Parts: sequence; C-alpha cells; structure tokens
Amino acid sequence: MSRVFDIPHTRKFVTEKGLSCPLQQLSIPAPVRLFTLNARSTPQSGEVQIEVAYTGICGTDLHIYHGVMDGRVDPPGVIGHEMSGRIAAIGDGLQGWSIGDAVTVMPLDWCGHCPACNAGYTHICHNLNFIGIDSTGAMQARWNVSERTLIRLPPTLDLRHGALVEPTAVAVHDVGRANVQPGEKVVVIGSGPVGVLIGLVAQSVGADVVILELDPFRRGIAEQAGLRALDAAAEDVAASIDAWTDGAGADVAFEVSGSAGGITTAVQVLAVRGRLTLVGIHSAKREMDLHRFFWRELVLVGARLYDREDFESAVELVASGSIPADLLISRIESLDHTAEAFAALESGAGVMKILIDCQAPDHTDRANHEGATR
Repeated sequence: MSRVFDIPHTRKFVTEKGLSCPLQQLSIPAPVRLFTLNARSTPQSGEVQIEVAYTGICGTDLHIYHGVMDGRVDPPGVIGHEMSGRIAAIGDGLQGWSIGDAVTVMPLDWCGHCPACNAGYTHICHNLNFIGIDSTGAMQARWNVSERTLIRLPPTLDLRHGALVEPTAVAVHDVGRANVQPGEKVVVIGSGPVGVLIGLVAQSVGADVVILELDPFRRGIAEQAGLRALDAAAEDVAASIDAWTDGAGADVAFEVSGSAGGITTAVQVLAVRGRLTLVGIHSAKREMDLHRFFWRELVLVGARLYDREDFESAVELVASGSIPADLLISRIESLDHTAEAFAALESGAGVMKILIDCQAPDHTDRANHEGATR
C-alpha cells in the first residue's frame, strides 16, 4: 500500500510498502491520504529488483518538500536516491549478479547522444533522468532498476552505512572538481552531511580543513569527526582564516550551505587564484563580489553529482571506516514515519542524516539505531 503524506506548506510525496502492509495513520498532526498502487512487477530484461534496506533523506529531498523542484517532481511519486539493499530478483539475460548481493544505486539515467554525453560527461547529460526525482525512487520496499545503475557493496558492509555511499560519492566528486591537493587550506561553508563528508574527503587527500557552521550541534558532529569547526556567527571569520593561512587566504572554499551569506564568505576567504567550488543548490539568484574575483583572479567551479569512479571511491571510504557513518546517522525511521523524518530535518533540531528503514514494521527505535547489518 502506498501513502501520500500531505504536510502543510509542502508538496505531497509518496513512500511505498508492499500491498500486504496494514494501513496505519501517521502519528503526527497532518492530513493523510491513502491509496493503492499496482503491485511491484517482476524485473524486466536488463533490470534487477532490489529489496531496499535503507533510504536516506538528503537536501535535494528537502527541496522537493518545499516545492522548489515542482517542475521535475509530479506528485504522487516515489522519491529517494540515497540507498542500500540486496538483490531480490534478476531479470532475463543478466550475468554477474546473484540473489542477496549487497548493492547501492548510482541514480543516473543518461541519454547517450547529447553534447554532454558525447563529450564523456554522462552525469550531466542534457536529458538526464535523475532517478528518485525525475522517475521512481528508492523510498519503497522493492525497487526495479537498470543493471547499469548498480554499484556493488562489500558483503559484510552494514547496510545502514551503505546508504551513505551516495552522499560520499558527491563529496568525492566535489573534492575532485576542486582539484584539492595535499597541504592546501580548505574552507567548507556548511556542516550538514555533505559538508562534513567534503571535509573528510579533503582531509583524506592531505588537505588542512576548517568548517564554518552556525548550528552548534552540527559543529559538534564535525569536531567529533576530526574536523576543525568555527562558529561563523561568533567569530570574525575573515580574521580567523587570515591567521590560519598566514595572511594568504584559503586555496579552496566549498559553498555547501546554499545561502547568500555562504557565497559572500567563500569569496572573502579565498587566496589569490583560489577556487570557489559551488556545491549547495541556490534556487535564487545571488549577488557576488565580482571585483574581488577580478582582483584576486579567483576561479568558480561548479560541482554536480558524480560518476562511477566517484562511487567506487566512496564505497572504499565507507567500507574502510574513513567515513564515521554511525556518527552521521542521527536516527532511523520506518516508512510509516517518513513524514516525521522530514519534519525533523526541516526543524534542524539535533539531526544530521535520517534513514528510512524500508523493511521495518512501525516500531522503529529512533533513539538507538544499533542493530543487525541485515
């Protein structure tokens, strides 16, 4: 049975559970509309069916929640693209995969013939279908996907941790686009999950990292992860970065907050020929100090999505423990509490990453997500 959660001031969205699941009302005040979708079909030729273990809620999903992506998401629709699970069924003609294999999905479906694809940049295809936004996503119990989207996970990897591979791949791609080098000074503006992951990946290649964050909880998570974090409101950021870099400024600034102030700060803290790497989604036009760009010969770098190599590197980072997955996962909710999970992320009250357990009955322990690897 599927549920559309109509949360006040947000868009409708859907999570899907098997038709055998009982109907239950949400436990938070919100109008709820229940309806039935067709039973999930068997995978077609070239597809596999995944028993989805966990699906993470990310910043893009929050943009959907706010209606920013109404032009791409036509509710009701199943969203979600940060996930892990195991292969439950295999379509005709596929080899190299077995029932029970642990996988995640690189949620990109490109056309193969546009100028970007012809140039080798399939991840930014002009006609890209971002699975989980433009088409059916992972926030459901069973999910049919093309075999070419599969990324193999180590069989012993905790699938909770496996759900962090996709955002880690984002960070790997961002750090690569910025061409971060050992010994460089890197400033990350915003310490949500992706900001912390960028800091950790940059640190893993030998950079010296400082994170700027207003929220004390998120600063604390960054510090527990081994990153230096500054309170952007309480400190003179320009003076602090100036002292840290002996007056030179940072080599790289990652703008992850998606805020106008983040853009201003990023430009302010960069060294001569520093690289401003734009990661956060800015749905509104922003002002920028172009005179400083000219004066210091700054470079603006766009960073969007990832490719297979980024995913494979992310799997290694997560599996090796270089990414403190348990620290980043604040809580786990069942599908029946998806609306609560969105509300918690919207409030920003002491949460980083929330996972949706797509197999759990409606008694998920929100306070303690220790448990079986599934």
